[in-house]
Amino acid sequence: MAHPLQTPASPAAVARRSNRPDLASDAIRTAREDLAACFRMAARNGFEEGICNHFSAVVPGHDDLFLVNPYGRAFREITASQLLICDFDGNVLDGDGEPEATAFFIHAEVHRRVPRARVAFHTHMPYATALSMTEGPPLVWAGQTALKFYGRTAVDEDYNGLALDATEGARIAGAVGDADIIFMKHHGVMVLAPTIAEAWDDLYYLERAAEVQVLAMSTGRAVLPVDPAIAQAAYDQMREGDAESARLHLAALRRQLDAEEPQYRH
Repeated sequence: MAHPLQTPASPAAVARRSNRPDLASDAIRTAREDLAACFRMAARNGFEEGICNHFSAVVPGHDDLFLVNPYGRAFREITASQLLICDFDGNVLDGDGEPEATAFFIHAEVHRRVPRARVAFHTHMPYATALSMTEGPPLVWAGQTALKFYGRTAVDEDYNGLALDATEGARIAGAVGDADIIFMKHHGVMVLAPTIAEAWDDLYYLERAAEVQVLAMSTGRAVLPVDPAIAQAAYDQMREGDAESARLHLAALRRQLDAEEPQYRH
């Protein structure tokens, strides 16, 4: 299902590698470690699918570059130093290997066309993906965890096969609108966020909300949504502390990995 990005090493690309900007700052190293930790914990939670799916983050201090996982590595294998730094034209400026083709075409266009999306996590995680395959809105706002996403979701209704060119990436980016959570019909989900911590927090709780909803639907009984006014009020309550909660969530994640598989930092 995964496809390597085919980008010939043009003279310009070779020159960019030899004249690349300084990509060894403390902020970039922290971003690498945070992103690698998210890959590892996503694998633990069953969010990944083989060597497919991809997380990306705009490189601190370089708005025209982004970090992304290399083609051929499972989430549970990824380390900080293995992450690639790419530009929006498909050139790899730092790291060994190439991004998977759909990773490049989706993430480059999202970061290029939706500047607020500093971080983009795309998965086929099972429960959220299952809801992308059903009739009607994916979330029915019946559970408290789901209310974290109230008013923040969009649905890309126009599944068009694999994103193997910039046109499809641009189409997906155009479906984002003002949303942070994109349910991609017949495909999966994408989470957009200003920080790696907030992207992880949303990804984790989105799958938990989807799981509970799927379980409720499986009873065959009607799933009852919360009154819209209460749903909005609950979302407003959650939003107040969301960024700090996300920061603490990522810190807890990294403490677990530091104790159990510290190689993610290498």
